Amino acid sequence: MGKSGYIFRDGWRLVSRNLWASILTIFTSVAVFFVIGAGLLLVLNMRHVVATMDDQLTIQVYLQQGADAQPVLKSVAKSRGISGSKIVTKQMALDRLRSRMGAQLDTVSLLGENPLPDSVEFMINEASSVPAIVKKLEAAPGVEEVIYAGKVAEKLTRLSDFISMLSIFLLAVAVCASGIVLFNTVKLSVYAKEEEIKIMLLVGATPTYIALPYVIQGIILGTLGSITSFGLLAAAYALALEKLKEMLPFFQFVGLPVLASRLGFLLFACGMTVSLIASFLAVNKFIRKASKPL
Repeated sequence: MGKSGYIFRDGWRLVSRNLWASILTIFTSVAVFFVIGAGLLLVLNMRHVVATMDDQLTIQVYLQQGADAQPVLKSVAKSRGISGSKIVTKQMALDRLRSRMGAQLDTVSLLGENPLPDSVEFMINEASSVPAIVKKLEAAPGVEEVIYAGKVAEKLTRLSDFISMLSIFLLAVAVCASGIVLFNTVKLSVYAKEEEIKIMLLVGATPTYIALPYVIQGIILGTLGSITSFGLLAAAYALALEKLKEMLPFFQFVGLPVLASRLGFLLFACGMTVSLIASFLAVNKFIRKASKPL
């Protein structure tokens, strides 16, 4: 067995010999990563809903009687945030009204001559660009009125910014909480073998060779915690997803493939990284102290 084999073997032995402490650490890591994963899942769904609503934003421009739509189209031709436009004639607008009224077609027939104006619809894919686009449209010739969900667009932008900040905050909480748990677990393992480590240093073992098994121990515990929490989270979300779709049919939620690719990778990477750093700091601090001459 080579040097790396001994290091990995000792890492597993540290986990098994401190079995109850390892189980407690894994359970704590699972709880921490589950709560953080649930928060991040909420953030992913909120961002997905915001993005979906963002794509569905429209601006309706009503034209004056006999006005040409081309100047309106040209006024925002180079504007960012517009995914498409459509000229809606008076007849098209009336047909839409009839389809929406359904059983109340008789009411529509009482209108007599079509009173609806020609209009232009703009599909928006970026809520933050709405105010600038509306300003240009209002200044275009032949425009009677511009209708848009201005408040909704502004709220969507603010909500998106808030969600971004929230996701950063949640990730920071995950790093701190799981890091403290893993740091203390590895620290206890190191102090339990204090005399053995001092003897290894005296006979010429390098600090890296001594530290690596403890680092492996931390990585194993952190990774098992993050993987287990993701499995529980994915199972709970799969059960809840169908109910959510029935209760809120107008919202589009994040699917399980996206959950696996984004949240799964994030939790796994976070578990690996945090456990590596926390375990290295715990053992390195002790070894540096033990290496100093008396």
